[in-house]
Amino acid sequence: MNGAILIAEDHEVARKSIQQYLQQEGYRVEEAADGDAAIEAINNSDFDLVITDLKMPEASGLDVLKHVREVSPNTLVIVTTAFGSVESAIEALRLGAQDYVIKPIIFEDLLSKVRHVMEYKRLAWEIQMLRRELSSLTPAFSDLVGRSQAMRNIVALIEKVASSDSTVLITGESGCGKEVVARAIHSQSPRRDKLFLPVNCSAIPDTLLESQLFGHVKGSFTGAVTSNEGLFQRAKGGTIFLDEIADLSAVLQPKLLRAIEAKEILPVGSTQPAKVDVRIIAATNAELSKACEQGRFREDLYYRLNVINIRVPPLRERREDIAPLIDYLIRRHNGEMKKSYKGADNAAIRGLMSLPWRGNIRELDNVLERAMILGNGEWITASDIPHIEKWENDNNHSAYAGPHDLTDALRAYEKMHIENVLKETDGNRAVAAKMLGLSRSSLYRKLESLGIYRHDESAGH
Repeated sequence: MNGAILIAEDHEVARKSIQQYLQQEGYRVEEAADGDAAIEAINNSDFDLVITDLKMPEASGLDVLKHVREVSPNTLVIVTTAFGSVESAIEALRLGAQDYVIKPIIFEDLLSKVRHVMEYKRLAWEIQMLRRELSSLTPAFSDLVGRSQAMRNIVALIEKVASSDSTVLITGESGCGKEVVARAIHSQSPRRDKLFLPVNCSAIPDTLLESQLFGHVKGSFTGAVTSNEGLFQRAKGGTIFLDEIADLSAVLQPKLLRAIEAKEILPVGSTQPAKVDVRIIAATNAELSKACEQGRFREDLYYRLNVINIRVPPLRERREDIAPLIDYLIRRHNGEMKKSYKGADNAAIRGLMSLPWRGNIRELDNVLERAMILGNGEWITASDIPHIEKWENDNNHSAYAGPHDLTDALRAYEKMHIENVLKETDGNRAVAAKMLGLSRSSLYRKLESLGIYRHDESAGH
């Protein structure tokens, strides 16, 4: 069989004719005499494609389309309409239909459109499976949580640059996960068995930072009673991560440039340079190009650092990553705090997704940690998170900062809701389907479409 199709058409002759024609082309075809019958069939069976007339008694074709989008997002839809009702067909396309056919139907035209959308479905399925296989091959990215396109692009870029020794400049606001990206690069590189040494250039006074980076010899300054190696020497084939590189002093910038260009350093108080073998990854929340224009940062050092640039977007630009981050951070704190939270409830997740997160992931992490300390030990609720009430009050309950696209917003909430129901049922899909008001097959399609894989695959069978 080429696929399963449902025909929703109130005119019996037209319905039977379409059914017979498509069956002859190798499709499994079921029929529904009105919109209500079509909705019932969609609840009880799996279809690759629904072909529905827009004007039917009881539920309309648009009602059928909306129901498909709600309970079976992997099912595609073609609508049929009379010549004078093209506006309705355009509305159907806006709501998610793949195509439309004008009546009277020309069977060859319908077949061409059916084949086209079926091929689209097949290719989309193959891409989804390939992405799933690729994700299983990259366990080193376990801390890079997110399903947004931005995060997928970052992972792809890390895979490309990790094998080289080129310097990498990671840019992004404070708290957005720049060090996590740096660690992922190191863990995928040939240097993975060596040290990863992070240092915050803004947190250490210049005199101490020079000694910490490049080392010093005995007697080079008051208190230097012995010689000490710096991070560049201790790394010995590993990676040094220089965070907040924009705050590196003008005195240390040429020393770092020498380390990059000549692969050697000069310890404080020494006249003998020392060869080093390290990879440098730098990060900043400032615009280094502007710092160069203002004379605060050397252009030659900037170009040496900016061989490869990875921008980590703030959390407000990738809100679809908030739900998986909540789950990840709760599980991490469960281990650290000896807690057993199941997650955050729907109201809490909705509230958390609406917040501006100026402190990005670091702020989200702190908010969740506080909620887990003060909460009931089972589910984080909106009442455990003062940020939510304050934000809603400050914005007169009218601000929502989630995805602007309605389809993306509904998909994000739908995924969160299904995951929470599965948690409540301990992964039992049969019970979860009943609670959600779905057939088991519809739930399976949703799990696949939304990328919900972590629950026990055998549960509910």
